[in-house]
Amino acid sequence: MKVVTEPLAGGSALARDYMNRYETVEHLYGGDFRNEGSRALRAEWLDSREALRADRAQVAACLRSYNEAHNPHEAVKSSLALLEQPGTLVISGGQQSGLFTGPLLVIYKAMTTIIAAKEAGEQLGRPVVPLFWIAGEDHDWDEVNHTYVLNRSGEISKIKIEKSGDLRSSVSDIKVEDESWQQAVAQLDELLQDSEFKPGIMEFIREASSASNNMTDLFAKLMGNLFGKFGLILLDSADPCLRKLEQPFFETLIRENGELETAYLNAATVIRDSGYQLQADVAEGSANLFYIHEGTRLLLHKKDGFFTDRKGTVSFSKEALLDILYTHPERFSNNVLTRPLMQDYLLPTLATVLGQGEIAYWAIPHKAFKTVGGAMPLIIPRMSFTLVEGTLQKHMDKYGIGFPDVHQGLDSKRQEWLTAQDELRLGDRFEETKAAFNALYEPLIEQLGTIQAGLLKLGSNNKDKILDQISFLQAKAQDALEKQNEAALRQWERIELSLMPQGKLQERVYNIMYYLNRYGPDWLDNLMAVPADYSGTHRMIYM
Repeated sequence: MKVVTEPLAGGSALARDYMNRYETVEHLYGGDFRNEGSRALRAEWLDSREALRADRAQVAACLRSYNEAHNPHEAVKSSLALLEQPGTLVISGGQQSGLFTGPLLVIYKAMTTIIAAKEAGEQLGRPVVPLFWIAGEDHDWDEVNHTYVLNRSGEISKIKIEKSGDLRSSVSDIKVEDESWQQAVAQLDELLQDSEFKPGIMEFIREASSASNNMTDLFAKLMGNLFGKFGLILLDSADPCLRKLEQPFFETLIRENGELETAYLNAATVIRDSGYQLQADVAEGSANLFYIHEGTRLLLHKKDGFFTDRKGTVSFSKEALLDILYTHPERFSNNVLTRPLMQDYLLPTLATVLGQGEIAYWAIPHKAFKTVGGAMPLIIPRMSFTLVEGTLQKHMDKYGIGFPDVHQGLDSKRQEWLTAQDELRLGDRFEETKAAFNALYEPLIEQLGTIQAGLLKLGSNNKDKILDQISFLQAKAQDALEKQNEAALRQWERIELSLMPQGKLQERVYNIMYYLNRYGPDWLDNLMAVPADYSGTHRMIYM
């Protein structure tokens, strides 16, 4: 396994500056994890706030119950025992609960979390445990209900699960029927090529899906199977047990909602004035909280002194909303801007692992942390990879293609190569023929026009038809040339499909099951051994 750094352009300007010129954006963040001094200062601050966070023993008890159900590894039990102890810190990462773990970037985020926790613990000389925050309270079903794999023919295939009903419920509350699981698992089985590892992989997926009521359950079981042995604790943000512990902080979010709105709006102004675009909506009048009404997750806004949703389905005074919170905390849910604050209340978070888009929008709540007496955790850019299989590497070497070529799109490079295979120079000769025909025919048409005006138009139409026929023959010749080089063109296509499917980085599309099926579980252990890199730089893994 060879690792090669491959700097890529793209992403938001704010995230790029965070990763490459932190000093220019430090006023928008709480510190840089890559700076050991920042880690020590954050750890000291967390120690001073121990009594102001949720009780860690109660948090650990909730997490123990959840992980015993989905992630019952001895290493996880050890991590939870450490979390109960004062002084233990957390490094978190998180994502929505995608089908069969979702895209590869989820795997890389978990890897970064585990590796960074180990490194921080060694540097600080105290326990630091890794935790994965599953965003089960999110209601965007269309983001999590599908995944993509390379099929037996090396083509991209989509697996998708439909839901019954139209409620905008939290993903953890959307039941997936056994029949839907069976269809998705059968489709995955059909798409994956046969290998020595496939029977074991499919057996576990079948067992895990049959024991899962919803997408989050299966996600947790699969992530636990992959990373539980590394001590990765799993947390479902929709866990009713945790919601009870979060009740005091929801009260803070409601009582200080006006001040928080001001903090978000002021931060948005600072970000824009610094020359950056906002990566999340900051709307005037938004409460930045969701309320669960009859199974539907409603975003609350403030209007005329009341908390209400856009359609007016519910409407509460502040006092009424607080009364509901005291009796039904399970009806409340965070949005993208209050979730970082809740995480800081619930856990002694030293740092959190984020992708580039997340790094950019986490700048928005930087003032809100101070409003509620908190402080933004350090941020770790998620490690980023593209996996290059051996046969693909050979094809790329054969055609003189580098990853930057693939990243930019291979159309022009492929056409250059195909043109070079044209020993008869058909393209040039057809263009020369068209030019020669024009040169001979145009004067004749003009002369015919002197005989009769109608012949000028007839001659012009005749010329266009002849040129069309020449172009038709040229296209047929091009098709024949491509047919002659069909095997090579399929190799070009495979390079693109594998490394930049749908025009996106591989890690944003493909699922890990294809690679586990082909290379086995030891492959993931080898990937975990790749040296840590928190610069946000993209790296190629040549396998």
